[in-house]
Amino acid sequence: MSDRIVLFDLGNVVVDWQPIRLYRKFFGTEEDAQRFVDQVCTLAWHVEHDKGVPMAENAAALKALYPQFSPEIDAWRTRWFEMFDGYVGGTDALIERLHAAGHPLYGLSNMPAEVWPETIERFPAIKRLRDVVVSGEEGVVKPDPAIYEIALARMGQPDPARVFFIDDSLRNVHAAAELGFDAHHFQGADDLEHALVSRGLL
Repeated sequence: MSDRIVLFDLGNVVVDWQPIRLYRKFFGTEEDAQRFVDQVCTLAWHVEHDKGVPMAENAAALKALYPQFSPEIDAWRTRWFEMFDGYVGGTDALIERLHAAGHPLYGLSNMPAEVWPETIERFPAIKRLRDVVVSGEEGVVKPDPAIYEIALARMGQPDPARVFFIDDSLRNVHAAAELGFDAHHFQGADDLEHALVSRGLL
């Protein structure tokens, strides 16, 4: 068994998540759907869910500001999985190859705690990961160094240099690199495969 650990972000590395997919169903034009996710249900608003704020509580505060959009705001939780479109192409196959090679696989994701159990069931490739640190369960999000320390503890306190961390956010990659992780900016499965091969992981 390898002493190298592979640590995956989930959203837009393993699973394909785009909120606008849901809101295209509510609005007549792409521009209106994009305006809604840019100005109402924003990623800055959503990060509170990732920090552990209950989704209903966060929705209530937003609906007080935008009562005309109450159904759309509620849909963020009630129709959450309509924001997904399966796996990011090729990443699930790489997970299977890494698993077959015997590498310890883990996850570190900014994600609301309340959607996590169903996420595992909908995306079985995630079950190949021995453990996943979910920000909503920990009350802290990437790129805060504290969540990387939590991940190291959950992985058994390896040398961070032995952990190959994969994330689509450059901020998260840079934060991990500053802590000594071997950090990779995900830009597609082909590029990731090359990085894994160059490190002798595949």
